[in-house]
Amino acid sequence: MPASIELERRLRWADADAAGRLHFPRIFEIIEEAESELVRSIGWPMNRSMGYDFPRVHLECRFLRVLTLDSPFRLRLTVGKLGRTSIRYDYQVFNADEEVAIEGTMTLVVLQNGKPTEIPATLRAALANEIPPADENDRRDQPAGAGESIKPGVKRSATPGNP
Repeated sequence: MPASIELERRLRWADADAAGRLHFPRIFEIIEEAESELVRSIGWPMNRSMGYDFPRVHLECRFLRVLTLDSPFRLRLTVGKLGRTSIRYDYQVFNADEEVAIEGTMTLVVLQNGKPTEIPATLRAALANEIPPADENDRRDQPAGAGESIKPGVKRSATPGNP
């Protein structure tokens, strides 16, 4: 099963439009927050220290139900597809009644020195929820301090007092 993460939160003032509904571009920031938490949970740094960039190249989003101010929701982000140089995330946002309110995909490409490059072996293994290669020579792309354990399906709640 590929790596995934869930975030639970409420629709905040900053996320709402004047009508008290989710302001549509905010969903992409929330998805990016989930991606950051997922990548951190597998021990990969959310910075350029590894020499890679991950620009977004394609986004799809379907708004199926309205999320209103202060309503609880849950976002699930899952690795949908690992290409040679690209990663596609699939996401669903569930409302308080557990109905799908928003769904879509986000595809990014892996760059090194400004050019597409293969997904690093340790990142691919972690995102695919596989055991990383045992060959010490293949550890050159593993982040410093990364352990052998992978935490798939990490669930994090973003509530007051729990950043």
